[in-house]
Amino acid sequence: MTKIVLIASGILAGFSLLAGCNSNDSSKAPAENTAAVTQVDTPEYFNLRPKLEKEYGYSHAVRMGDEIIISGAVSMNDSGIIVGAGSMEQQMKNCYSDLEKILQHYGCTFDDVYAENIYTTNMADFIKASGYRNSIYTKQFPTGTWLEVKGLALVGQLIEIDMEARKKK
Repeated sequence: MTKIVLIASGILAGFSLLAGCNSNDSSKAPAENTAAVTQVDTPEYFNLRPKLEKEYGYSHAVRMGDEIIISGAVSMNDSGIIVGAGSMEQQMKNCYSDLEKILQHYGCTFDDVYAENIYTTNMADFIKASGYRNSIYTKQFPTGTWLEVKGLALVGQLIEIDMEARKKK
């Protein structure tokens, strides 16, 4: 808790210095600083496939306050077997299906997603299938990065998608 207070104080001091540097009229009295105390939220973890996630050593998602961070979704069933082997389009659809379940757990939709990163072992195939994303993001595409990688966690996985969302109040 002390570290959080020190960090917050440092940030506020930095903003005060920046504001002072941009001020040309030193005759004005400085505005009264009112700092809002930020409540530290307890992380809320979610496991889509608890047994597999424990085996591999990760949580599929975590919520901190309004922020939701989702680990990469891949196309597999509850036993860890790849679904849609050899089909980029089918694996992509399965990834988005799992991501939708996670978002729904937190009361969100794809409209709440602001960042999405896609990792694929075959960018050309991904580009061909990427039009499917138009049915996912109907209002606005999130920011993100598309990367072609040498491989994913399991041989035969063609795509992995991670994302971040903010729950609307």
